[in-house]
Amino acid sequence: MQNNLTGTDLIKSYLGTLTSSPGVYRMLDVNHKPLYVGKAKNLRNRVSSYSQYKGHSLRIQRMIHATHSMMFLSTKTETEALLLEHNLIKQLKPKFNVLLRDDKSFPYIFISTEHDFPRIEKHRGKKTRLGRYYGPFANAFAVNRTLETLQKVFLLRSCTDREVSAGNRPCLNYHLKRCSGPCGGKISKEDYAKLVSDANDFLSGKSKSVQDKLAREMMLASKSMNFELAASFRDRIQAITKIHPLQGINPDRVSEADIFALNFESGQACIQVYFIRSNQNWGNKDYYPKVGIDMSHSEVMEAFLGQFYLNRDPARILILSHNIENRDLVQKLFTQKLGNRVQIIVPQKGEKRDLVLDALRNAQESLARKMAENATQIKLLQATAEAFGLKEKPKRIEVYDNSHIQGSHAVGAMIVSGLDGFLRSEYRKFNVRLDEIENKDDTAMMKHVFTRRFKLNEEIKDNNHQHNFPDLILVDGGKGQLSAVSDLLSGSGLGNIPIVAIAKGPSRNSGKERIYLKGKHDLKIPLNDPLRYFIQRLRDEAHRFVIGAHRKRRSKALSQTRLDDIVGLGSIRKHSLLMKFGSTKEVSRASIGELRTARGISRNLAKKIHDYFSADN
Repeated sequence: MQNNLTGTDLIKSYLGTLTSSPGVYRMLDVNHKPLYVGKAKNLRNRVSSYSQYKGHSLRIQRMIHATHSMMFLSTKTETEALLLEHNLIKQLKPKFNVLLRDDKSFPYIFISTEHDFPRIEKHRGKKTRLGRYYGPFANAFAVNRTLETLQKVFLLRSCTDREVSAGNRPCLNYHLKRCSGPCGGKISKEDYAKLVSDANDFLSGKSKSVQDKLAREMMLASKSMNFELAASFRDRIQAITKIHPLQGINPDRVSEADIFALNFESGQACIQVYFIRSNQNWGNKDYYPKVGIDMSHSEVMEAFLGQFYLNRDPARILILSHNIENRDLVQKLFTQKLGNRVQIIVPQKGEKRDLVLDALRNAQESLARKMAENATQIKLLQATAEAFGLKEKPKRIEVYDNSHIQGSHAVGAMIVSGLDGFLRSEYRKFNVRLDEIENKDDTAMMKHVFTRRFKLNEEIKDNNHQHNFPDLILVDGGKGQLSAVSDLLSGSGLGNIPIVAIAKGPSRNSGKERIYLKGKHDLKIPLNDPLRYFIQRLRDEAHRFVIGAHRKRRSKALSQTRLDDIVGLGSIRKHSLLMKFGSTKEVSRASIGELRTARGISRNLAKKIHDYFSADN
């Protein structure tokens, strides 16, 4: 019966079978795609609220009208339902939910505790290594700026473990007075440990005590007539004092908090996030979640928090510009996740209120810039549609480029641009499988990339809804690439996608590119036309991305050893072996007993390593 019903009639047909327990419900359209995911304390009561159009906003009425089926999952508690809702929203990206568009991990500063001379470095991802992690920082720039200062002040190494174990030559940073020189045997373990302790104190918020200590040492060196040493202490003190203005607001009474300020205007939203750790501002980042024009501040903020902390640990205090409806429930969920009490507050006065107001000011300015950029982007997309004969402005443009050195370490890349500019979360790189192509030229590599991107070696005609096809394709290349790619897609039933090739101009001069269209004459765009600059920017972004991917692949290949071919030997144990024996060659000569002396190497693994190298003899 439900298959023939839609909208309110469909929703009413479910009410008789629903329980009053907590759970999650999904509204699906005619193609079984998710329209909305919601959680409920009482499933029957919550779903029944959708059984009539009256009382709902136009957006919700449209959602109800588009509903052709529903799915339900009951949970033991409302907290479980809330967590499941956040997971499903992230996974399914329903049309009518608030969606967080950027979900990259944040960088940390890491100082190891496994080495006699710990290295200070930037870290992303899971915290699997033993050591101290400081963060999160809002972006790589904030980390790099802090790392640069820490190296000047505390002289901790950034060189590799292998260079330190060699101990025969100090690195360049030592000569630049940014390293104490453990790689050249210039400092003892005990003295280096004192530098590490000072760095940990500074990152833990004890910068004043560190400055006082350096000042005392500077005075002692000066009294001892060691003016060169005194000058080095002076420079390190100055480096510390310079970092505080760069950090912006450093609160006196807030030692740890995440701050969220929401600005909502004309159906667009910006949420500014500040990270406060150890009374220091470790950067800010703005987000532009996908929202509906009739959503409330409370709804947007609560949905954003749930998705933001899905794969991250919250701070112990979350300071918000706007209250959320289910504050107690969200606090309970985050407390369970962190393992410590999490408090959510909306301050009305004092230092916390000042922090929120500063974040809110930044959110307002960021949204104003974003709306101006979007207006310009829409004009450029409209100009693109007119120039290339498209029926409407393209919402998704894919740009392709290849990079290799005489065919080696070949990489293809795809970047995506749309109504909101570059969609970096949808960029893709393709390690070109040279054994799968006959000719090792650019045209064959481009065809290989397109075959994998559009899954042309699979049955796609009945599954087009699973592919986010572009409205326009730009290819870095000439008529040869354009013809090859066009024929490839046409032979697979995708010949309706417009394709444009951008050939480099004489002497590879920017501004003199030739633009070729499928089945049409060359396109002439004036040199000073904004559309030409827009196309150049798309092409340059694809080139930047593919060059970076190629360099990473090439660098990885250069650092690989025969140890990488041993099944069951991961990167940590490989590192342990190289630190113990110095080289792959020495590992190959070691006995089973000698191999077992390396950290993490069991008898079975030592035998496997020994047998692997013995097979060559």
